[in-house]
Amino acid sequence: MSVDSIPGAIEDGMDMEMEEHHKLSSPRSHHSHTTVIGAEDPHEGQGLCGTILSVLSWVLVVCTFPLSLCVCIKVVQEYERAVIFRLGRLLAGGAKGPGIFFVLPCIEAYTKVDLRTVSFDVPPQEVLTKDSVTVSVDAVVYYRVNNATISVANVENAHHSTRLLAQTTLRNVLGTKNLADILSERESISSSMQSTLDQATDNWGIRVERVEIKDVRLPVQLQRAMAAEAEASREARAKV
Repeated sequence: MSVDSIPGAIEDGMDMEMEEHHKLSSPRSHHSHTTVIGAEDPHEGQGLCGTILSVLSWVLVVCTFPLSLCVCIKVVQEYERAVIFRLGRLLAGGAKGPGIFFVLPCIEAYTKVDLRTVSFDVPPQEVLTKDSVTVSVDAVVYYRVNNATISVANVENAHHSTRLLAQTTLRNVLGTKNLADILSERESISSSMQSTLDQATDNWGIRVERVEIKDVRLPVQLQRAMAAEAEASREARAKV
């Protein structure tokens, strides 16, 4: 095997290995129908300028071999994926990983995406319920990146956007409920929030796995009124 063919053989071998691993271990994603902004058509040429730059990049790799392998060969962990851009365009073939992948110097850049489940607290939200009672409610959301390519290409910051959307969704969902429903139907409200968030973040490559309502804080005056009502009810039952 000539020196010129070594980098190509390395890249082909790594691509075949990662493709086989992806077929065996990756679950079927419900984001497969989502259009990725700027996805490069594998049959579309990269233009004369792009071709020249690619050739020069390969020449640089060959001329500096084997030192170039230290720069070109990258590793991502089992829980990570790498989204590669060539000359600013999303490289066809999807995200790379886990394992080793090859990056051409000067013309390719990559972004690592963590696929592990992440949790965050939704700050207390002041909500006006359907029966005109103001309550303060906070929650915790569990989510993960389900499609690394979509999460990088379709939204600037998927994590930040998910956090902001969770706040507005919490207010919108609780605004359609009565106070009694909020206090007694937390599981139903959490399930409704999870479904709404998961559908809204589908185009961001995010899967919302779980939402939990943590605490519902009532106004002090309302707490006193409810306590007085409960006390009066107990006294009435005691007299009977």
